[in-house]
Amino acid sequence: MTRHIRHAGLFCALLLVALLLNAARVQVVQAPEYDRNPANRRPDIARYEEPRGDILVGGRPVTGSKDTREHLRYERTYTDGPLYAPVTGFASQLYGTTLLEKAEDGVLSGTDPRLAPFPLWNDFTRARNSGGDVVTTLDPAAQRAAYEGLAGLKGAVAALDPSTGRILALVSRPSYDPQPLSGNGSAAARAWARLASDKDRPMLNRAARQTYPPGSAFKVVTAAAALDAGVVRDLDAPTDSPDPYTLPGTRTRLTNASRGCRDASLREAFTLSCNTVFAKLGVEVGGTDMTATAQAFGFNNPALRIPFPVARSTFDTSLDRAQLGLSSIGQYNTRATPLQMAMVAAAVANGGQVREPYLVERTTRPSGSTLAAPGSRAVRQAMYPSTAVRLRALMREVVENGTGRRAAIRGAKVGGKTGTAQHGLGNSGMPYAWFISWAQGDRDLAPRVAVAVVVEEAEARRRDISGGGDAAPIARAVMEAVLAHPR
Repeated sequence: MTRHIRHAGLFCALLLVALLLNAARVQVVQAPEYDRNPANRRPDIARYEEPRGDILVGGRPVTGSKDTREHLRYERTYTDGPLYAPVTGFASQLYGTTLLEKAEDGVLSGTDPRLAPFPLWNDFTRARNSGGDVVTTLDPAAQRAAYEGLAGLKGAVAALDPSTGRILALVSRPSYDPQPLSGNGSAAARAWARLASDKDRPMLNRAARQTYPPGSAFKVVTAAAALDAGVVRDLDAPTDSPDPYTLPGTRTRLTNASRGCRDASLREAFTLSCNTVFAKLGVEVGGTDMTATAQAFGFNNPALRIPFPVARSTFDTSLDRAQLGLSSIGQYNTRATPLQMAMVAAAVANGGQVREPYLVERTTRPSGSTLAAPGSRAVRQAMYPSTAVRLRALMREVVENGTGRRAAIRGAKVGGKTGTAQHGLGNSGMPYAWFISWAQGDRDLAPRVAVAVVVEEAEARRRDISGGGDAAPIARAVMEAVLAHPR
């Protein structure tokens, strides 16, 4: 009898070992496979069982969490959703995350290992930490000025602090409210279908994820290349530029929207925005130096993140001389995001140095203590400091005596450059209106803000330099908002 009991006990022990081995196989070896299985809702339930951390602007949250008391318990909410959507993106239980919600998802959702005080214990218990917060660099007054300035228009605004690269405003219109996308029901699906089918593409971040031909605003880059290369030494010397200018190796004749461009000096050509002068200067500088200068400003950089990826601004590296001439006036294959053109203006304002832009000031733990503070990014010299000094003077003349008068601010030094970029088959589309600028308050030691504005389908006659009329007032409002409160 004892032998039978011993055998039965041994058999039960073997069954227990087999049960433990199978449990270990399921919970450890096969756990990743089960986690990835679409039929497994536990990861989603765990993800939304705690409120998501917040995104802060000016010290105040522009996001929140709503308790739905459903399986996916907490749903994302947004304050002033359309105003900040080009920065926050959305966090949807159906469609995932975008922009800052995606780039900082680990911190906001609580999955970032740095938020776990006892990581090994969390791995054992599968507990989830509370989400941390993301503090942005945005200036709420500048963001609102840009948003209101674009009311009824299609376009974008980017504003930077030239000395640090902090993004002060990032606006795209038309915009959208991320709130209806947050849930997982039919209302969220209907909102997605409506936004995805909208021909105006409100979910597109035009400030950082859309490129445009920069037109005459790119002449700042061409002027920098010409001055650095020594092609132009005297701002007031005639440039020996015909009007019209026949592009090298072609019969195509380039003309100007303004009179007085024949043999104009660089100072005159910059103020009048002479296509002929700058196309010829680009050809004289040459493809190698033009490309090097454009890339020093940030063109052709596929790795820029703020922290979400920014569309690559391009300056073609394989051009014949005619194409180089067109590229040097911001046409042909030259394309730029508004954020990139704000970097161009910021480099002029910052003595020729380019600070890579960033949007996150710091991330914090739920307790409020700092988790990480990325701070200022790498510095690049886009041009000689002496060139930047001369370009600041040229940009000031555009505002004081040229096409950018509507950007002038009483009591402040303001520099700018207008631009009109043609597009469409045979340049048949309404032009894009550009204005890039910087501003320095009367008590400031250096410029405090650099802005780029683009307006699509600008309401201007074809031959008008519409950046001065459509985009410059928006830039002025943003610059005034930044200068209104001292550092």
